[in-house]
Amino acid sequence: MDLRIFTEPQQGADYTTLLTVARATEELGFDAFFRSDHYLAMGDSDGLPGPTDAWITLAGLARETSRIRLGTLMTAGTFRLPGVLAIQVAQVDAMSGGRVEFGLGAGWFEAEHTAYGIPFPAEKFGRLEEQLEIVTGLWRTPVGETFDHEGRYYQLKGSPALPKPAQDRVPVLVGGHGAKRTPRLAARFADEFNIPFASVEDSRRQFDRVRAAAEEVGRRADALVYSNALVVCVGKDDAEVARRAAAIGRDVEELKENGLAGSPAEVVDKIGRYAAVGSSRVYLQLLDLDDLDHLELISSQVMSQLP
Repeated sequence: MDLRIFTEPQQGADYTTLLTVARATEELGFDAFFRSDHYLAMGDSDGLPGPTDAWITLAGLARETSRIRLGTLMTAGTFRLPGVLAIQVAQVDAMSGGRVEFGLGAGWFEAEHTAYGIPFPAEKFGRLEEQLEIVTGLWRTPVGETFDHEGRYYQLKGSPALPKPAQDRVPVLVGGHGAKRTPRLAARFADEFNIPFASVEDSRRQFDRVRAAAEEVGRRADALVYSNALVVCVGKDDAEVARRAAAIGRDVEELKENGLAGSPAEVVDKIGRYAAVGSSRVYLQLLDLDDLDHLELISSQVMSQLP
């Protein structure tokens, strides 16, 4: 079971804070540092000091870390043109020495589009499909050849399809709860399927859909990695769990129901239940980025107990 750290910087974190967490992620033995791609805080947070851009952040971290994988859950397809995005991700992959993973989603938070003047199209899923076709098509086009795409939403003609990522194949993540179109999209494009904030049973159901969709297009179901993203709140005792829950404005029992919360033993047990339905990777949504002791506890008392 891989444990990865997943941050939500739009809630209030500058680059220095993210670098501190990323370095702790690396030093404590976690597999990867991921971040969301949002420009507006959610809930009661004031978002201060303001948003950071996902791929600019990852470019900086690429030069200031050496081992951990780096990526997004998920890059918003509404924020960037696919040709430009292919260049950005390829460049960050080269800057990291081939450690980037690319999660792409349709984009959903209309308020942040309104706040920053970003178009919010009604039809997003069709655009996402074309974006995946374009980005992956540009990357796999042999050097010296050109790439064309004539789609409903995007048209490319005679693209040199440069630069190339450092990796022969950048892992692509697709995720979500959709019962039909999402599994089909994952089956076509994804190296990893991620379901965010889902119960064990809902995860099992969605993983089975993706497995079936993969087999329908001629892929082995186990060719994909299956993963979860879950909020984390671990404490040595009940008082520490309660303190950490209060710091992020959440109720302990709700966190235990909907995330990974409680003592290290409780969290190890629940991760095991996700593993039993096919999950081999968990993205731990860390909401208090100043609490590095939390990371150390998870590393020493949770990660150390996982197979």
